[in-house]
Formats: sequence, C-alpha cells, structure tokens
Amino acid sequence: MLGELSNTGAMPALEEMVRFTAARHKVITHNIANLETPNFRAMDVDVGAFQKALQEAVKDRREETGGESGRFTAVSTDEVELSSTGAISLNPKTPSRGALGHDRNDADLETLMKDLAENQLAYRVATDLIRQQQGILKSAISGRV
Repeated sequence: MLGELSNTGAMPALEEMVRFTAARHKVITHNIANLETPNFRAMDVDVGAFQKALQEAVKDRREETGGESGRFTAVSTDEVELSSTGAISLNPKTPSRGALGHDRNDADLETLMKDLAENQLAYRVATDLIRQQQGILKSAISGRV
C-alpha cells in the first residue's frame, strides 16, 4: 500500500528529477574543477531532452491508467540512461560553447555558474515538492488535519 502511495501523482517524476539533477551536479562541478586545465572541453547533458522524456512518461501513464497513479516508466535519452533499479547514469556530450581560449579550453566560468545555479534550483524545487507531498501523506496517515 505504501508503494502505491509513493507512486501517485508527481512523485515518480520528481524522484527522477532529483536523481537527474544530482548526477548533473557532478558533471557541472567537474567542469568547474577543470576550468584552467589546458585543452579541457566542458561537458553537459541536454536538460530539455530529459524533461521531454519525463513529460512523455507522465503522458503515457495517464493514457495507460486514465489518471495519476499506476506504473511510471521514464524513458532514457541519448545522454541519460535510467535503469530499472532507479539508478541514473549520464553520458554527457561536449556542447559547442563558442571560441576557445588561448589554452584551447572552452570552459566559461559565468556559463558554468549559471548552469550550476539553475541545476541547484531544479533540485531544490523537486525536493521541496517531494517534502510537501510526504507531509500531506504523513498528515493523512496520522489522521490529523
């Protein structure tokens, strides 16, 4: 029964978003750590493609069950691989970021910090929404209003 409660509404999509942003955080911080490494090319994953895959998974679940509950199967993308155990692995690509520096490094601190802030915000929103949903379930289970 508890498994069914945690697999309703937006919970599965939020959990996938938390896993994705945590994995992407490692990629972004790796880029920041190598900011001054000669010939380093910053890597990243396509956030839009991941969000579209999540959107498709939600849509498929709604079509299959007619509602907000039921089996949720997120689809992997070219850069994001989701396993049946809930693990996520990223295969980041080198995006075209423009001109190379004198040391043939294309990492840009401002862009990396923007990516880090956006990723952290997505993580924070997803975890706050999960916490809110769990609080509602906790109140319902304990019988308090």
